[in-house]
Amino acid sequence: MGIKQQILSRTNQGLDVFKFYLKVDWVVGRNFRNPFYDDKRPSCNVYKDKHSGVYKMKDFGNESYSGDCFALVGNIFSLDCRNKTHFMEIMKIIDRDLRLGLFDKTDLTPRKPQEPKLLASNEKEEETHRSTLSLVEQPFSLEEIKFWKQYGISLSTLQTFRVVSVKTCSGINRQNKPYELKSHPNEPMYAYKRHDHVKIYRPFSTLRFLQSSNSDSVYCFGLEQLPHKGDMLFITGGEKDVMTLHAHGFNAICFNSETSLVPEELVESLSRRFRHIVLLFDMDKTGVEASKREQERLSAFSVLRLELPLSGEKSEKDVSDYFRSGAKRDDLKFLVLQLLETVYRETLLMMKSCEIDYQNPPTMPENIISVNGVPLGSTGNLLCITGGEGTGKSNFVSALIAGSIRETKSVNIDTLGLDVSCNESNKAVILYDTEQSEAQLFKNVSNTLRRASMDEMPANFKAFYLATMSRKERLQSIRDSMDLYYHRFGGIQLIVIDGIADLIRSANDETESIALVDELYRLAAIYQTCIIGVLHFVPNGIKLRGHIGSEMQRKSAGILSIEKDDDPAVSVVKALKVRDGSPLDVPILQFSWDKTYGMHRFRGEKPKEDKEKRKENELTSVAKQIFSGTRFLTYNELSKEIEDFMAVSERTAKNYIRYMREKGIVTKDPSNSTYYIIGINL
Repeated sequence: MGIKQQILSRTNQGLDVFKFYLKVDWVVGRNFRNPFYDDKRPSCNVYKDKHSGVYKMKDFGNESYSGDCFALVGNIFSLDCRNKTHFMEIMKIIDRDLRLGLFDKTDLTPRKPQEPKLLASNEKEEETHRSTLSLVEQPFSLEEIKFWKQYGISLSTLQTFRVVSVKTCSGINRQNKPYELKSHPNEPMYAYKRHDHVKIYRPFSTLRFLQSSNSDSVYCFGLEQLPHKGDMLFITGGEKDVMTLHAHGFNAICFNSETSLVPEELVESLSRRFRHIVLLFDMDKTGVEASKREQERLSAFSVLRLELPLSGEKSEKDVSDYFRSGAKRDDLKFLVLQLLETVYRETLLMMKSCEIDYQNPPTMPENIISVNGVPLGSTGNLLCITGGEGTGKSNFVSALIAGSIRETKSVNIDTLGLDVSCNESNKAVILYDTEQSEAQLFKNVSNTLRRASMDEMPANFKAFYLATMSRKERLQSIRDSMDLYYHRFGGIQLIVIDGIADLIRSANDETESIALVDELYRLAAIYQTCIIGVLHFVPNGIKLRGHIGSEMQRKSAGILSIEKDDDPAVSVVKALKVRDGSPLDVPILQFSWDKTYGMHRFRGEKPKEDKEKRKENELTSVAKQIFSGTRFLTYNELSKEIEDFMAVSERTAKNYIRYMREKGIVTKDPSNSTYYIIGINL
């Protein structure tokens, strides 16, 4: 039997430990005032857990004191039960104070518990019940609707969060006597309802909050209403604040009170879903101190803390008061941007020396051919552009960037055969180049602006040369600047990373390749933009080379290959992958240099015969590789092989099988029609 179990066995499953340290009158199962802080109302209860058989304490006024006898001693002596060294010290203290003789059989001198620090009490009057509250609901009155509307909260929002107007509320008080509360026009009553918890809110009454719970689960209001992923999540002080933020387009949750500890396990889970978690507590003394404490305690998750420009007085202290006083959504967004400007100050200073200063051009060296990337595809996804050196990728990319920085389609820009959405909202367009020098990138940007008929660099177009940074610094700089410009410009139209292989040590490193592509895919989803990655090598037929190529092929919504045509003066754009349908059915685009315009121009699509020839040749090559290690496959096996090899959907794979049969590339086995084999034409 371990020491922990021996202590529980010798202390009546922890009950004697509670009796030793809780120097107040109390009995099991009845509420009492916690002696370790200024507990104005009895909200503490020692009970026997029916699952473990161990005695525990539940403190509804301050969740940090809830737990077993070891947690109680840890709180008294400022020790953390989750730390192995601290937990051993906790057990030694219990052993010594209760004279159990498990560690030191000679030292049995009782030790007086140290005086705990008084925590600030929760100013909101509250009464907590283990029994169920009985409610009689009623429709919201016009006055009640008006009350919520001053915070921007509509009936729809109230319904979303399952908030109801209560006519009467009845239950059993701490003296085991029945009581009933009635709603009145001057004292309305509302209920926040969860499946295991009911909380009554009486905004104009002395007793403002009542609640009952049928479980010991953590109370977290707003958790069910959160999106799967997002940019920012506020942890705020109360339910009304959560709904106010939701009504103004922000994600928010709250716990039972600001003095409760935010559960680390939940924060860890939410940190994988949201880019930022921000503490937005009340601006009174209690709220400010609590937010500072929680930010320090949750520092491992990079939790931020935002203060509102409020006096902290009772009528001007929380985010609901902030919006009630006339603040708008953009006002809070501006405060968030200021916070992020502070957080990313060092990153911006480091990147400032890498930002293109269009008014102060660098000394131009010899002309060097460069390759640029351009955003293309749908929001929340990746697009890959690949090809060999000298195939015209830089001009192709320049045309697409020019199209993306225009505000309206009235500006006629040749985007080399692709349709590029105009940037009506002036969202950010960011180009990160990992290979080019400052001078060469300046030249490429100049060509892009000339194609877009612009004399000046738009404020929302940012171009950075990252060749002087280490690979680790490059990715971190991309993350930070992307987040900042997302907030500064109200979104990101597209991101271009020219040379994504230079963000890792080797393009053939599987672990780094997977991690990088996963991170880019995550960022594309968070910021709802398309991230373009440019790979500087020639694909092997329909597949990309290297582990980085395989990962991009698997995660990208589309892949374009820029190649030289039979006529070396013409470059062609071939689709290696598209989201829906067959890449082999996508027209082959052509572009070449036009002396009259002094830039590359679109030359139309290649004839259908060329597209069909390419389709037959590619599928023939695929069939040879699939059947190289086996003689025959079933229909489903062949379909799955094509799906995996070409990164296409099941429907497209089946269409390919039908086409391959028509062309004699594959055929059914004469001896067993269940199987497919290489066709007679190969």
